[in-house]
Amino acid sequence: MASINKTIFDYGYRIACDLKAKALLTYAEAVEDIDLPESGDGKPIIILATKSDDHLIGLSDKYQTITVPSVSLTRIGQVKIAITKGIAMGIFHRGDKIVCLSGIPRFGYVDSIFVIDVGREFEILTSENFNDITEDIQPEVFGEVLNIALELAAQGREGRKVGTTFVLGDHEKVLQLSRQMIMNPFQGYREEDRNILNPNLKETIKEFSALDGAFVIRGDGVLITAGRHLSAALESKDFPQGLGSRHIAAAGITSVTKALAVVLSESSGNVSIFKDGKIFVTIEKPIEH
Repeated sequence: MASINKTIFDYGYRIACDLKAKALLTYAEAVEDIDLPESGDGKPIIILATKSDDHLIGLSDKYQTITVPSVSLTRIGQVKIAITKGIAMGIFHRGDKIVCLSGIPRFGYVDSIFVIDVGREFEILTSENFNDITEDIQPEVFGEVLNIALELAAQGREGRKVGTTFVLGDHEKVLQLSRQMIMNPFQGYREEDRNILNPNLKETIKEFSALDGAFVIRGDGVLITAGRHLSAALESKDFPQGLGSRHIAAAGITSVTKALAVVLSESSGNVSIFKDGKIFVTIEKPIEH
């Protein structure tokens, strides 16, 4: 497998150099046994995506890394999640060209090369970077919400498909434009005990994902409430076609607030990110084994 990975990497790196791409993005697992070129001197930087820090031994000090959720994704899904997280972390910006290497992890090698233009592939990018668009949302909070949504898409809950919405940021205005459908399950708990970055909370969040309504999350990760009905809605002519009520609500609330919404579709298993009433990116349902 190492020889296949080296051949694909060499071609990908040559393409990145020829295109004057900002970066070559690949999975750390695929290049553990490859001597990687040094960054600098106008050459593309090497960015490693990984599901486990075990694959970064000896690499993390030399190369930029992006942690991705431990779920199986399509080839393009792997690319989308890594670039989306990279944008949120401020690594990628509008106008960057990125050469991406991808494959099916269980086969142990990369087999696909993608060239991504951040400005075109992610059309809602209207400012220099995603941090500006997310306003007061911490990148690690956005990343954890995305991880949970993708894990729910892959695993469901107790063998059943689930659909849910996470609304991040601008929570005061979001609360003004929504109403509680159930008693707030997070009320009365200390902030550190209801922060989405608290690993002890993950199973609780997944359990509450079966409730009707949305999670509302402060920009620093504190869960404000769950089971929230989002009242704002777009005119039908302004809404992206072919999506359901959960997506309409997400488009509506993000069109009248500075919030960002992550929506897991119960029917398709796709995870969509909304900002300013539009879809920023959709990550297709993870592969079932």
